[in-house]
Amino acid sequence: MRENFFMSRHATSFKPTLGLFDATMIVAGSMIGSGIFIVSADITRNVGSAGWLIAVWLITGFMTLTAAVSYGELSAMFPKAGGQYVYLKEAYNPLVGFLYGWSFFAVIQTGTIAAVGVAFSKFAGYFFPALELKDENILMQIGSLKIFPAQLVAIVLIIFLTYTNTKGVKGGKWIQNIFTTTKLLSLFGLIVAGFIFFKPGVWSANWSNAWDMKSLTSDGGVTAVIGTAVLGAIAASMVGSIFSSDAWNNVTFIAGEIKNPKRNIGLSLFLGTLIVTIIYVCANLMYTAVLPMHDIAFAQQDRVAVAASNSIFGNAGTYVIAVMIMISTFGCNNGLVLAGARVYYTMAKDGLFFRNAGTLNKHSVPSWALWAQCIVASVLCLSGKYGDLLDMISFVVVIFYVLTIAGIFILRKKMPDAERPYKAFGYPVLPAIYILMGLTFCILLIIYKPQYTWPGLIITLIGIPIYYIAVSNKNKNIS
Repeated sequence: MRENFFMSRHATSFKPTLGLFDATMIVAGSMIGSGIFIVSADITRNVGSAGWLIAVWLITGFMTLTAAVSYGELSAMFPKAGGQYVYLKEAYNPLVGFLYGWSFFAVIQTGTIAAVGVAFSKFAGYFFPALELKDENILMQIGSLKIFPAQLVAIVLIIFLTYTNTKGVKGGKWIQNIFTTTKLLSLFGLIVAGFIFFKPGVWSANWSNAWDMKSLTSDGGVTAVIGTAVLGAIAASMVGSIFSSDAWNNVTFIAGEIKNPKRNIGLSLFLGTLIVTIIYVCANLMYTAVLPMHDIAFAQQDRVAVAASNSIFGNAGTYVIAVMIMISTFGCNNGLVLAGARVYYTMAKDGLFFRNAGTLNKHSVPSWALWAQCIVASVLCLSGKYGDLLDMISFVVVIFYVLTIAGIFILRKKMPDAERPYKAFGYPVLPAIYILMGLTFCILLIIYKPQYTWPGLIITLIGIPIYYIAVSNKNKNIS
């Protein structure tokens, strides 16, 4: 009787309920948040020309697609919950996998959830001025810490999405599908509208010296970027584009809930990243068709999409973009919340995370892990430091991507006879190119933007003593 009661409250395994379309929407939906509407301003300040703006997005898109099709091989080899954590553990050792999982929990996933949640609130401020991040809207101040209504709304949003996802993967699936489809269509509509209201004079001016890289200042100053500084400018620019293109690997974390994962994960990675890459490049081409480069670089509060929409639709454009970003960030955060908890679940099963995170509720989802993620993301919302953390973590994110793709080479030697229903496209050339590009990006950041490197590295390295404490506790429990 007690056993039956327990089984009614807890499932013992995930239920495969997500198809290819669902998985593709998770890939695309998790990638598209607020970044595409904002980060082109900082990129343009660094590179100063239309050609280099598009080149930065193309380089990022190529890297993302290459990584995604490479991950297809790993997802087919290890079609279970945990994704990248599992790949790193299998290719290297449990410590490397744990350092990824620790960084993921401490800031990569939770920080992104916080940042996307606050972005939702900030753009809701166009309709509800009390949500604007202005000093007159401060609810409370403790030292330098300021609490705004927007942060509380972001927390409510995170709590709502967490609660929804504790009720089973189907609810999260429908939210993801509806909101991702809506934002893809909305972005496509905005791009089409931009080219309908194409401004030949603006386009001609932007593309007349498209490959002259220069640094722009708000007072109209222009400084030519030449020599090795070109590489530094590209690396600094890619911090924003990589952040905007990240989270595509979230679908690998929920492999246990995807039908025919050996086929559908790899295919959804390719389709989702391809769709988003095309939309991102087209959106930036549209920006150059309606806004001078200086206006892209110095759009108010970096809101390039708002400036472009105002150019297309007039004053109503601000509200058009505000609604689009609210839809986009809502759907993005749902995908992040849904997928992230599966990593902590798998770590707990390995004895490297809180034991309760390794249990499923009666709806076959890791509800304890979901709420733990919710708490950390909410604290980061209140801290106001999520934006800084995400800038600093880009370096670590790319390092882990490089390690994971290098893991394909290691596993080909380590497990030569393992079943590989899907093999990395372009192996060994494309994975090797990605590794080279990723390492180049990281080295350039170390040289030109060290403030973007060491804080994220410190957060990751803090995981080393935590790992050995976890292993020690695990061994005590076994003995």
